[in-house]
Amino acid sequence: MGDAAAILDAPLDLLVLAGPPAAVLETVATARTGNLVMDVAGVKEPVVAANRLARFVGTHPMAGREVPGPEAASPTLFRGAAWVVVGDGAAETDLDFVEHAVALLGGRPVRMTAADHDTAVAVVSHLPQLLASALMNEATVRTDVLDLVAGSFRDLTRVAASDPALWVDLLRANHRPLVETIDDYIDRLRRLATALTDIDPGALRTELARAATARRNLGPPLAAVRIALADQPGELARVGHALETCHVDVRDLQLRHAPFGGGGVLTISVRAGDEAAMRAALTSEGLLVTD
Repeated sequence: MGDAAAILDAPLDLLVLAGPPAAVLETVATARTGNLVMDVAGVKEPVVAANRLARFVGTHPMAGREVPGPEAASPTLFRGAAWVVVGDGAAETDLDFVEHAVALLGGRPVRMTAADHDTAVAVVSHLPQLLASALMNEATVRTDVLDLVAGSFRDLTRVAASDPALWVDLLRANHRPLVETIDDYIDRLRRLATALTDIDPGALRTELARAATARRNLGPPLAAVRIALADQPGELARVGHALETCHVDVRDLQLRHAPFGGGGVLTISVRAGDEAAMRAALTSEGLLVTD
């Protein structure tokens, strides 16, 4: 406790609280310091309500990984990521300072109220965590289902590998907006279930089309280029050389391994219109580009 008190009393430009919501709640409610303090907890209303610090700005970087600990850190983790900065009760000068610090780390400051933040993350972060866990658990109780999983299942369930202890704390802290979001989602699933048996497939088609359009609008149009990799040394090196020579902007990479050896399929997502240059560079390296 003595070390913590010394840190709080030291003259600092900014003190960052990075820990589980319960620890952040206790700290902002009991600590005393004249320094500017910000937190990075994934829930904001309870933290703002508990705060007794003289200078405090609640924030939440919308970036992270499914694996915990400093060994999972990356210098590019926040690059281009939205970073919520909560204005509730904070001085404008302190908000400006925190937003400048966020920008220096590569983040994109987005100012919101604590209530709006918690409602938003219930939809885009907390519900996906629960859905990934539920889908993973559903698959594990069905015989031989996991032998058939492909890219879509892996993408949907990636965050299920996250630290359960951390998520229990976080989800319970945001339970009110999250329960409302779950109820709305259940209603949507029920409407989809009804649409599956309708004589007219129009309702189902409309739902799928609306989702497809919204998903495409999340970012620039992408094209997928697939390479069948042989099970031999140097295959990925040749892919790397092709990427270097064609100067194409790669947006995503996904490798699907063959289950019992024998290589796999590497999918490279590029901006629409760049796929021809990507295919040509890969082919010139002697790689097998598939449809």
